[in-house]
Amino acid sequence: MSGAGAPSLDVDLDGTGLNITVVAGTWHEEITNGLLEGARRALAAANVTVTEVRVAGSFELPVVSRAALEAGADAVVALGVIIRGGTPHFEYVSDAATSGLTQVSILTGKPVGFGVLTLNDEQEGLDRAGLPGSKEDKGAEAAEAAIATALTLRAIRGA
Repeated sequence: MSGAGAPSLDVDLDGTGLNITVVAGTWHEEITNGLLEGARRALAAANVTVTEVRVAGSFELPVVSRAALEAGADAVVALGVIIRGGTPHFEYVSDAATSGLTQVSILTGKPVGFGVLTLNDEQEGLDRAGLPGSKEDKGAEAAEAAIATALTLRAIRGA
């Protein structure tokens, strides 16, 4: 499983005062909703202010994430599900989402928690979605990464 060796933040994340936007695709509803619930739990535990926005799919995550950050969000948690099919479409969408979200973070100077699952099949997503019986909770992990990075940037910038 890909989660082997994952870091543990081992800190009590207190995101009081942070405004975080969750941008989530709508494809593969069961998996995406699991990711969204995991992110919600982590964000609530860190006491952040949350806004949620749904988009058509993972391809749309970068542009909406950038808009949210430029509108004042301190961080974004981007959630999406891309499952390999029989055409190169998987590679194009996966690369566009990954590269786009990286560019958004660099251009805005704000964190994007990366919760986009690129999967070979649906079962891999069910195993990572934070659902009952899942081995991992990638929605919560993406939210925790966004919070931790926003707090690190806040400390560096002295805000």
